[in-house]
Order: sequence, then structure tokens, then C-alpha cells
Amino acid sequence: MGFLLLLLAAIPRLHAQTGENVLLVVNGNDPVSRQIADYYRPRRSIPVQNVCYLATTSDEEIKWDVYEQQIERPVGDCLKKAGLQEKVLYLVTTLGVPLKVSGAGSGVMAEYASVDSELALLYSKLQGVKFKRAGGLTNPFFMKRDAPFRHPQFPIYLVTRLAGYDFNDVKAMVDRAQAARNRGKFVVDLSSESDEEGNNWLRTAAILLPADRVIMDESTKVLYDLKEMIGYASFGSNDNNRKRRHLGFQWLPGAISTEFVSTSARTFKRPPDDWTYTSWTDRLHFFGGSPQGLSADLLHDGATGASGNVYEPYLAGCARPDYLLPAYYHGRNLAESYYLSLPWLSWQGVVLGDPLCTLGKP
Repeated sequence: MGFLLLLLAAIPRLHAQTGENVLLVVNGNDPVSRQIADYYRPRRSIPVQNVCYLATTSDEEIKWDVYEQQIERPVGDCLKKAGLQEKVLYLVTTLGVPLKVSGAGSGVMAEYASVDSELALLYSKLQGVKFKRAGGLTNPFFMKRDAPFRHPQFPIYLVTRLAGYDFNDVKAMVDRAQAARNRGKFVVDLSSESDEEGNNWLRTAAILLPADRVIMDESTKVLYDLKEMIGYASFGSNDNNRKRRHLGFQWLPGAISTEFVSTSARTFKRPPDDWTYTSWTDRLHFFGGSPQGLSADLLHDGATGASGNVYEPYLAGCARPDYLLPAYYHGRNLAESYYLSLPWLSWQGVVLGDPLCTLGKP
């Protein structure tokens, strides 16, 4: 019995985090950002000193000097002033805080990135670490399935965003996060015409989940109109057989999603209801500079969490469903589940949702 107790003690435990581990980042110049913060803060009992007000633009795309002077530096000052550098594990940005940083370069050495992915590095920057701007950086928490997320073992912040098309979408997302339970189906929809590596990640995700909780499809058809969904992964609008913008799913409270789509978090401006996906050659019908699907549609339709990208991440930089879905099923919170699945930081990824949302143990 003594040996068994020692063995159990050696297994890392997943500690439940609270609002005291969250820094809420608000654009004081944006009324919707303030409204979201006022709604979210009491529901997660976030202390007043854990709210950081910025004085910045509401533009979605900004330059590096604006990011450094009006976002990164003030957030760092908030953490230092309240002595929260170690205690805070999660930064939560809100709709109205700038979304992406434009920059020079191209391809895998591009200097453009999402604001949230860049903010993840702030923990190390506050300790004097310098990072190159070009290209992505290895996420130290990637693939660490069994490790508790804590400082200083993992010298980053996990950054999620409370954003959607409007306040009502975000309010509904926050409410659903608090009603999450570990039930429902994980849907894994492969594409017969897409990258085999991505399909292999999708297959592995299905294998690592209980068979009675998984719907996996490898055919040419796209899955629509399913009920009692708690997790979803696919190629999204990059599946050439996807003809409908809205999947018609019944999402359960706490449901999360990820799609291999390059620009799905490029904007949170709402398209016309009749807008639909098009091709890269049909520039006349782009929305927000791209013909591809939007993560905000998933949230608007009832998902509680989603991942997306502000610019081209390449498949290797997308969230990996084979880490995301099993972690979430086993009781990791939303932030940790997504960051376990993200290979790179200082890159294009955005995680949408309440970081503390959890299904609990199976």
C-alpha cells in the first residue's frame, strides 16, 4: 500500500485554477471590450487588481510600435504593479483589443503575428529574455500531456480571447463555459482531398478518445446537422466538399472546435448572412481579405471555444487535434488543452474562449 501511495504521488496532478490566476486585458477606449470585462469578471471571481485597462486603438490590425507601446508594455506594467507575474497563468484579451500585428517578411520567417500569440512570451520578457521577431518560436508546453502547467517550469502565459461578432456572442460563450459537463460526442471529419498529415492527426485524435464518444468520418462527404456535440476537428472550408458555411450542429455547453484553416481568425467583423466560402481566384467575394471560413461562425452557432489564425500559419503551425481533444476530454481546462496542441508561439494562432472552462473528469 505504501508503494502504491508513493507511485500515485509521483503522477502530476492537474490543479484547478481560479480567477486569481487570470489577468483580464481590456481596451478602456472600446465600449464592447469594457462591457465584456464587466460581464466576465464577476462570473470567474477575478480580483479587481487582475484587470488591466489599456488605452489603445480598436483597430484589428496594428503595427509593432503600437503593440509594444500600447499593449505589451502596459500589460507587463499591470502584472508587475500588482505582483502577479508568477501567480497569473492566463491572460484573457477581449473583443476590441487589437487582434494582429503586421510586419515585414514572408513565409515561415514572417514578422507578422497574432497579438495573443505574441503576448504569450511576456512572462519570459519580464525576466529579460529577448526574442527574434521573425518566424515562430517553439511552444515549451506543446505535447506535454502529463505535465501540470505552472511557472517557472513553463515560462509563458496562456493567452485566450473573449471575442465573437458582438457582445451577445461573447456573453453566450461565457455562459456556456460555466455550464460545461463531460458528455456528448467528439466529431472528427477527415478530408479525402486534403493533406494526409493533417488526416493522420485527426485519426490519432479519434483513437485517443473513447470509441463510444467519437464520430469519425473518412468519406468524401462533410458531416452536418449532428446533435450533442462536445468537440469538433476538421479541415473546415479547406475541405473542397464543404458547401455550407454553417454546420447545423447542436453544440453542448463547453464544446470546442478546431479547423485547419489559414485565416479563420483574421477578423471579428460579421459578414453578411448570405456570404459564403469562395476560391482564392474569386477576389470579388472575399471577406476580410480571404475566401476562407471564420472561427467566429462556430462561436455564433454555439461552440464555447475555437482556435483560428490571423495570417497563414502553415499546417505545421495549426492546433493539433490529437493533443487538443484528448486533453480536454480528460479534464484539462480550455487554455491548457489548446496550448498543449499549438506547436509555435509568436505566430498566427488565436484561442477563443474562457481559459477556465473545463468539462471535468470523464
